[in-house]
Amino acid sequence: MAVIGVGIDVVDVGRFEQSLERTPRLRERVFTEAEASLPMNSLAARFAAKEALAKALGAPAGLHWADVTVRREPSGKPELEVRGTVEARVRELGINRLHLSISHDAGIASAIVIAED
Repeated sequence: MAVIGVGIDVVDVGRFEQSLERTPRLRERVFTEAEASLPMNSLAARFAAKEALAKALGAPAGLHWADVTVRREPSGKPELEVRGTVEARVRELGINRLHLSISHDAGIASAIVIAED
């Protein structure tokens, strides 16, 4: 397998929370129904994951944030579920596997995504 793309993102949880308070519709545009009610640390980490994924995909215009859901496997490992615009880009690039690592601590959330063929 070859690496097609790598993306990383870091989010200040407090600043992200302020953004959601200033722009309430942002929560609807960025998060799926399954994600929207999670605690702020988890939302910030999911936002970082979606940003990291966009970077791994080359950050093309037209991706919809709600076309990605960050889920947890029963083991606790995070995974990306893609559909719509994001799934189309994944297929266009020939990506068969997405790896995700997320973390949040001390007011910072971070994520890294590796895309492989």
